[in-house]
Amino acid sequence: MDVALRTVQDGDLAVFYAQTNDPEAVRMAAFTPEDPADRARFDAHWARIRRDPAVVARTVVGGSGEVVGHAAVFGPPGEREVTYWIGRAYWGRGAATAALRALIAAVPDRPLHARAAADNAGSLRVLHRCGFAVSRTERGFANARGEEIDELLLTLPA
Repeated sequence: MDVALRTVQDGDLAVFYAQTNDPEAVRMAAFTPEDPADRARFDAHWARIRRDPAVVARTVVGGSGEVVGHAAVFGPPGEREVTYWIGRAYWGRGAATAALRALIAAVPDRPLHARAAADNAGSLRVLHRCGFAVSRTERGFANARGEEIDELLLTLPA
């Protein structure tokens, strides 16, 4: 799927909010806010992201101009981490891989890190295709599942 990245616009937030409240997507992501439906918290979170000059946050746009999701790089030097969320309607079409490749091409910082639930096969495939390799495993509490689960930490080396 052809995608492009652009600066996040106010109108994108309603789409992001809907995407991050899809029950199947929330379960797959696992490490989500305690209450993804809390719109005030969602809005405050995105306001912080958009104000922080150290965060590179982009809207993922499809070939017809539709908002497919978002992707970002955040964190201090040496610990920079990627994150992305693609709407379920676009899963399995290469959108996440294309978006992540575009993001890491635009952000020269290395190493870059990523995290994924150990059973999130789709996200792990995307990360591996983009050059990330598993560096360690941790256990953490996944709000979306209400329990501790395995989480893989991945690194894209310099």
